[in-house]
Amino acid sequence: MSIWTRIAEVIASIGESVGAFLQSVIARNPTPPEKSLAFTIGMIALGAKMAKADGVVSESEIAAFKQVFHIPEGELAAVARVFNLAKQDTAGFETYARQIARLFGAQHEILEDVLDGLFHIAKADNAFHPDEHGFLRQVAGIFDFTDADFARIRARHVAAKDDPYLILGVRRDAPEEEIRRRYRQLVRENHPDRHIAAGVPEEMIAIATGRLQTVNEAYDRIMKEKAV
Repeated sequence: MSIWTRIAEVIASIGESVGAFLQSVIARNPTPPEKSLAFTIGMIALGAKMAKADGVVSESEIAAFKQVFHIPEGELAAVARVFNLAKQDTAGFETYARQIARLFGAQHEILEDVLDGLFHIAKADNAFHPDEHGFLRQVAGIFDFTDADFARIRARHVAAKDDPYLILGVRRDAPEEEIRRRYRQLVRENHPDRHIAAGVPEEMIAIATGRLQTVNEAYDRIMKEKAV
């Protein structure tokens, strides 16, 4: 059963508040499947708030949202209901961000999946709005990422994309062994199996896979540079 089918099955229990649904899942010490469902609904809710951050929901942002989640056409109705509920919900995005943070605690690589998805939506219309940047910075803060963490994540999307050191989060003068350790750490953290086990649905695992590819490319560039 796909995550989208499961969302369709529980859509009635959401009522008019996505936040209330997420809180009910958190309160009952969720199983991995429940965590996966809550992660997806929370991500949809944050995506809806992200798309409104610049004051308008563009067609390109909606298309990007569908790309992040790889939603089959036949499953769009249930997802659209969650998306629209979140847009109308009086709860701010901070509520959803805190709930997702509570679901995953210190598992920052999972929370990076959320930020990567949101960045993808934000840059979809080729205009990264200051309000969107502020939105993402606040979400990162709620997720307990440092300013350096946020700069590293942002670098994968809209800034300093040609700086492999920033992407890996290492200093330019760092010893090669330190760079290798950091690279191996990132490879472990971004292995798809680790994310699935933590509650990220298989339908969204492309986010972590794409990040791992970026990490590999950054490491290769650094090693080639140092070999010169």
